[in-house]
Formats: sequence, C-alpha cells, structure tokens
Amino acid sequence: MTWFGFGFDGFGQMRPAGVSGQASCNVNTPVLISDVCGSECGVRVRASWSSRADVHRARCGSHVCVSGFVSGSSEEDCGAVLPESEGCTDALISERYLTLSFTDKVECWEIQHPQNKLVWKREQDNTGHAVALPLVSGGYIMPKPPFFRPLCSKLCAVSLALGSEHAVLLTSDGTVYSWGSGSHGQLGHGALTSQEEPQVVEALWGVPIRAVSAGNWHSASVSRNTEQPINEDEKKEADVFISIQAFPALVDVPNVSEISSISCGSRHTAAVTGTGDLYTWGWGHYGQLGHGTENSTDEPTLVDYFPSHHMCVKDVICGLWNTFVSAVPKEQPPS
Repeated sequence: MTWFGFGFDGFGQMRPAGVSGQASCNVNTPVLISDVCGSECGVRVRASWSSRADVHRARCGSHVCVSGFVSGSSEEDCGAVLPESEGCTDALISERYLTLSFTDKVECWEIQHPQNKLVWKREQDNTGHAVALPLVSGGYIMPKPPFFRPLCSKLCAVSLALGSEHAVLLTSDGTVYSWGSGSHGQLGHGALTSQEEPQVVEALWGVPIRAVSAGNWHSASVSRNTEQPINEDEKKEADVFISIQAFPALVDVPNVSEISSISCGSRHTAAVTGTGDLYTWGWGHYGQLGHGTENSTDEPTLVDYFPSHHMCVKDVICGLWNTFVSAVPKEQPPS
C-alpha cells in the first residue's frame, strides 16, 4: 500500500525520508511519500498542522516515524524511528505532544523539546475490547493537559473524533454524541452554543451511523443506510462567505452510492467511495483538495489523479491544511 500527500507542506511533512532541501508550502496534486511505501507491515498516517506520524505495524514489532517540524531534530533525523515508540499499537500527534498507545499503557511524549520527554503515563487495562486512539480504557486522550478525560461506560463508545474545540463520539448501536464548542454549528444540535457533556445528535435518531470525523469548525459522519456523508458544519463557498449549518444535512456525492471512509481537515472534507475513488470539498487554499489548483469548492469533486494513474484509494487522513491518502494499483480485468 502506498501513501500520497497534498496540501500544506511548509515544514516538510510530505518530504520522503532522507530527502533534504527547501519544503514547498503548497502541494496541489498528490505526491508520493516514499518512506511509507513497500512496507511489509500496515502503515497508518496521523497528522497535525506541522508534523506527520507514521505508525508502522508488523509481526516483528511496531514503531512510529515522525516527519515535519520536530524541535531538536535535523533533516537527517526527520523520518527516523522514535525509540520510545517501539512496540506501540497506535499514535496521535499534535504540535507539541506524541501520544503512544501500548497494550498495557498510554504515554504522552513532549516532542517540541531538545530531547523527547515523557510528560504523562497511564496504565491500561488490556482485558477489554481494543479501541483506537483517542479512545482509551475508561475515557479518551486530549492533545494537551489534562491528557485523560473520563467517559461514561454506558455510552459504549467505539470511535471518537477530536476537532480543535469539539468532539464527536460514535456508540456501538450507531448513535452519535457531540460536545465542546458549537460556535459554527459543528455539534449538530441546531444551535450555536457550546455543550460541556456528550449530548446525542437528535437529528440523526433512527439513522445508524458507522463512521464519524471532526474538523476545526465542522463534523461529518457516514450512515449505514444511505452510505452518504452527513455534515454538521461551517461551509465555505469559494472564499466569498461563511454559512452556518447547525443541523446535519445529507451531502450529495455525484454518481456515488457508497462511502467507505471519511475525514475532516480544518475546513475541508475528504471521502473514499466503495469503488476506491476519492472526493474532496471545502477550503482549498493550500491545495489540500488535490485538484491541481488552490480553489475552494462546496461540491464534492473527484480527485482524478488516482483513477488517471489506475489506482484504488483505500483510506484518507486529513491534517488541518493537508490530506494523506493510501492507494493500491487497480486490479486489471482478465484478458
């Protein structure tokens, strides 16, 4: 599986390991990130505004490599394995901290430090059902202190997405909860007020949801029935004005009947279809939509780089101002 990146690259987040030189600020078409290619293990990309973390998973062990702006690292060190990450199962990266999840513990390391510094640690109960970060046993992890926030066990959380100031949670029965800042309608409760505790998104009652994501000022989810993305968000139209949409609304992706995954950046959204195509929309100032321009659009638009290169998209991860995509060659029909 191969990973590509496009959008903001001011700190070399998309620079392959071992490649030096000046980073270009805007990348508006997908570029190959060769340091996570051809791996015998699975790779998951995590992104912050200035950095990228690659979680390499293999039978012989797992580890994390960090690219971009990391204090105390040189260009030669960029993309190197972090010794502290050996054996981890998942990771999250923010501007200052790298959170590592192990089978028996969770650790937060300060990476904007001359030497990586352990600043927080919590023992994990590994007897329960495995969950992905930022979820951990009994709660979830934030990218700044206090790192651990408890969650009521009755919520039966299976997925949690963190925006810059809000959170969206998905339960095992497909119910969506949200809380935090609601100033741009990102909570989907029909108002522009904040919510301190998880509150069910009532507009989605009766619509089983199977995936959620959160950006700076918007949220998105994918239903099990319609298989189309649903936004509760701020929408930006060609850098002209901002409109507030405080209730969830169905997003029409042309000629698409199924969405397999979705991700939100600061003010853009990306969705992978069941047939392996990638659609993006929202703010495109840094080329994060991948359409070869720096234009914004409210309409989900096909990123034609991948079909034109006979590639099938498998996953998408949005950073704040950039997008990372995993893809594989399309299977050729038998002759």
